[in-house]
Amino acid sequence: MCRSIKTLRPPVLAEEATEDEIRAAALQYVRKVSGFRAPAAHNREVFERAVDAVAAATAELLADLEVRGGAGARRAS
Repeated sequence: MCRSIKTLRPPVLAEEATEDEIRAAALQYVRKVSGFRAPAAHNREVFERAVDAVAAATAELLADLEVRGGAGARRAS
């Protein structure tokens, strides 16, 4: 588990996660999985595509999660 990725849903996060928070988490995930902090020039495009895909999947997950305890469903930006 990448310890620098924080939980992005209520009640852990009081408000909806921002695009910047989602992208930061996606970047940390891709860094962890790939083993590269920063990709070489020949891998930069595929690295960025992976970050974009993970960020999109994360935003969709957060938007569709149903949080019980009165918070209900929420939409991520």
